Amino acid sequence: MEATELQLDEQNILITGAAGAIGLGIARRALESGARVFLSDLDQARLDACCDELDPSGERCAALAGDVTSAERVKRVVAAAAETFGGRVDMLLNVAGTVAQGPVEEIEEAEWDRVFAVNCKGTFLFIREVVPLMKAQGRGSIVNFSSKSGKTGSALLCHYSAAKAAIIGLTQALAYELAPSGIRVNCVCPGITDATGVWDAVSAGYIENLGLPREEVVAKFTSKVPLQRLATVGDVAAVTLFLASEDAAYMTGQAINVTGGREMH
Repeated sequence: MEATELQLDEQNILITGAAGAIGLGIARRALESGARVFLSDLDQARLDACCDELDPSGERCAALAGDVTSAERVKRVVAAAAETFGGRVDMLLNVAGTVAQGPVEEIEEAEWDRVFAVNCKGTFLFIREVVPLMKAQGRGSIVNFSSKSGKTGSALLCHYSAAKAAIIGLTQALAYELAPSGIRVNCVCPGITDATGVWDAVSAGYIENLGLPREEVVAKFTSKVPLQRLATVGDVAAVTLFLASEDAAYMTGQAINVTGGREMH
């Protein structure tokens, strides 16, 4: 049976963390599938360059920088997206996140707070601003970003693992709360994804903490994956947009692994 091509014609999608490898990959695939996208990240110049790359015509891609931990900036981004899209935001993809690494006894309180602020508070703030728009529309789809480490915690990543586990709890609670309003809420749990800032940071940390060369670190983690490779940005983008789309209309409250079989619950 042939796979059908994802159809996102006329869908308006707000993507956070959009200047990173995964966010940009999702935006590119969404545009190729017929959507309009509004990008947000920290650096306006970088976002403008992304828009120029993705949509030289400027007709289907717009952007505004904003810190996901700032309630005021989040309000401005959501308002700008709504204005750009004629008052409608069909999908919110909370890709923005951060990672940090180290033994628990060496983690500073400020670092713990930062990891939770970016991963959890930022996700909450965007959802809080978008939900009234979706309720007024009578429909909407939200996809949050957890991690394999949110399912089974990872050594030296206790604050990251805890924050990503919290995203799963948030997703499940909101799936119950928002279903009567026609809003679905799911999340993706990627494993190690090659060619991303998170993997660059994590692998650098393991190189330092484990005293291994990069090649051995990559081999060590790849050997744990049944499919014997790291995830690609395309793997994660495909699952994210499937969950956001009407192809997943009967799915809500789910935390879907994109781990090559390493995580199976």
